[in-house]
Amino acid sequence: MAILGNPRFSRTLPLAMFERLQELLQQMQGKIGREAVLLRSQDLPIVSVGLDQQVQRFTLLVSPGFRALLIATPIESQGEAEANSHSSLYQVGLTFESDAIAGFLDGFTQRFTRQPQILHVFKLVQTYPQANQAAIQSEFTLLLMDILTANPISNESIHPYCEVGQPIEAALRQQVEQERLVHQVTTHIRQSLELPVILSTAVDEVRHFLNVDRLLIYQFDGDLVNLRSEGDKIEVDNSTDVTDEFENAQFLTSSPLSQQDEGCVTYEARRSNEIRSVLNWREEKDCALYVSNCRSKYHQGFTGAIDDIEVAYSDSPCLLQLLRQTQVKAKLVAPIIVQNRLWGLLIAHQCFAPRHWQESEKLFLKQIAEHLAVAIYQAQLYAQLHQQKSSLEQRVIERTQELRDALQATQAANHAKSEFLAAMSHELRTPLTCVIGLSATLLRWSLGEGGSKTVSIEKQRRYLQTIQENGEHLLALINDILDFSQLEAGKAVLNINEFSLRYLAQQTLRSLKEKASSGQVELILDWQVPTPKDRFQADPRRLRQILFNLLGNAIKFTPAGGQVTLRGWREQNRAVFQIEDTGIGIPQEQIPLMFQKFQQLEKTYQRTYEGTGLGLALTQQLVELHGGTIDVESTVGKGSIFTVRVPIQSVVPGGTKSPASSEKGSSIPGSIVLIENNEASATAICEILTAAGYHLVWLIESSTAVRQIELLQPHAVILDWQLSAMDGYEISYYLHHKTTTAHIKVLALLTSSLSADEQHDLTALVDDYLPKPIEPAQLLHKVATLMAI
Repeated sequence: MAILGNPRFSRTLPLAMFERLQELLQQMQGKIGREAVLLRSQDLPIVSVGLDQQVQRFTLLVSPGFRALLIATPIESQGEAEANSHSSLYQVGLTFESDAIAGFLDGFTQRFTRQPQILHVFKLVQTYPQANQAAIQSEFTLLLMDILTANPISNESIHPYCEVGQPIEAALRQQVEQERLVHQVTTHIRQSLELPVILSTAVDEVRHFLNVDRLLIYQFDGDLVNLRSEGDKIEVDNSTDVTDEFENAQFLTSSPLSQQDEGCVTYEARRSNEIRSVLNWREEKDCALYVSNCRSKYHQGFTGAIDDIEVAYSDSPCLLQLLRQTQVKAKLVAPIIVQNRLWGLLIAHQCFAPRHWQESEKLFLKQIAEHLAVAIYQAQLYAQLHQQKSSLEQRVIERTQELRDALQATQAANHAKSEFLAAMSHELRTPLTCVIGLSATLLRWSLGEGGSKTVSIEKQRRYLQTIQENGEHLLALINDILDFSQLEAGKAVLNINEFSLRYLAQQTLRSLKEKASSGQVELILDWQVPTPKDRFQADPRRLRQILFNLLGNAIKFTPAGGQVTLRGWREQNRAVFQIEDTGIGIPQEQIPLMFQKFQQLEKTYQRTYEGTGLGLALTQQLVELHGGTIDVESTVGKGSIFTVRVPIQSVVPGGTKSPASSEKGSSIPGSIVLIENNEASATAICEILTAAGYHLVWLIESSTAVRQIELLQPHAVILDWQLSAMDGYEISYYLHHKTTTAHIKVLALLTSSLSADEQHDLTALVDDYLPKPIEPAQLLHKVATLMAI
């Protein structure tokens, strides 16, 4: 039966039994369905003429999930009459291997090229999967065993001069058990996605079936280990024969290629407790003998069998000693390859004596490893899906929380807006009522109504004084709102100058002296800044506004007879101001709300103190505009302490500093300088470019623009062509011809159309131009183009 290579069985059987086996294949064809193709020798009478010396009869069944080849060669010692009788003896072979079937058909295709049936079946064998489906294979094997055991073959039933083959029932039962176990593993894979359950069950049952002392799974570190076998030019024989190279391999693999290739034993099944456990055992790199391409062979599906370690590893004493310590006498190794990556190894150990591994055992372990690879891949996909689901659920929860927070913030903002409008209604109506009423009275008096002759000049002056005070109060309210709106829009800039800190503090206290006196509050200045460190660089007007707001609040919330203290000192490059009062204090739970816009610590209907709720929010914005910080400590009934720290600012020529300017210097790489003396136009351009994320410095005075641009070194300059002191042509000319500014891009803003000659002259000096009125989309496009150059 050399024509079949290594058949699943080869037995001497009578012709009648061969015909029964033919009928079994025909029965399987009916079970499989129309996809199954059956080819018989009697369907091709010409075939027997060409191959009568080897095969006289055959039956071949081919389908996507199952293939089997049954052949019969007559016993040569029989006479012609005996060979044609129903009880004639044949050497019958059965195989399921695709390579053996393809080799058998290849002989037909070489001799009979005009037989379309053979060519068709030959192509199907090459196209369909290499392995039979476990369920169909098991069903066929059970039916085969029923036929053979129902018609036992004795010595008497066989021709006297024929040697009787070994009984096949035990072999078939072993095959059925093997296929049952494979089928059970595949069933576990289909029914469960719990990888630990699948692997532990498979290890226990495979150990029992192979009757080995120990069976384990060696898993490489990481979910998957990618073998970097590029450049390997070896050809691996898939026939599981042990090569000389593999005979010198280590316990599990060759020497680790990298840290990632290491692993440990994760699953284990032992015959008894007498056998040492190697669970969580890791391979020792120092004792390993490197064997070239061994890992690559595993990666390509190589199954390794060591019958006796004493013989295989006689040249590796260290490795041999390691195997002795782990009680290994013989081993069988099959790789577990998941998506073309070596995930781990399935290893069988014989611990007390050498063992010769049968081909069926090697094939069985390889099949189990392949099915486990499918289970592992399924479990990984399930884990990824579960992780994505959990991540999605978490994202939904977070997004829901964000929406809930946003809703609460919106509701809080609406509530704050309502509180602010109520406060503003009170704050504006009260002085306006006073102003309107008193001014109307004075107007009637001036017209001689209401007995104006009897009204004293002192009374009229008092009325005018009240009107002035209420008007100043209204102006202060409006200024707070306008200042805060500018800060919110990012349009506020600092006018940096050098000044005296002591003078600033004294001037602020003087402006509040009358208010403190009217409230019977004592103002105290505790100044700790020595004269050499008294000079400072910041925006004095904004810094005075910060102190004015904090001191004014302290006076307002301090009862009569209390004190408000202004302290000042220097901390390296920072100025520190501290305002302490002996007022009513602030509850701890309300401190986080103090610096929010439109927030007041009193309810509108309970208000005792005037104010819009913008003072502290505006103060914080001004402090942060300087790059500083503001802190507060307060105790109810004892008073509050506000501490402001402002870093020294860098002076920019012309006295302007962009809100985004750094403390380290005034030059901002990638920034834009705008030269425009029309406030409305400049404001619109600032809003458009600031919203787009650009850093903008606005220069009003064109006469000093060239020197300031030379110091700032912006990426681009936007200038109005019709400037007063120094027009756009002169500025562009100087920028274009100076070596320090020639690289700066220039965008001109024009108020009228240009002739062809004017356009030619303009493009010689500027990089681009834009007509007024400005279209936001065009402006952004032009600026983006210049910034990208």
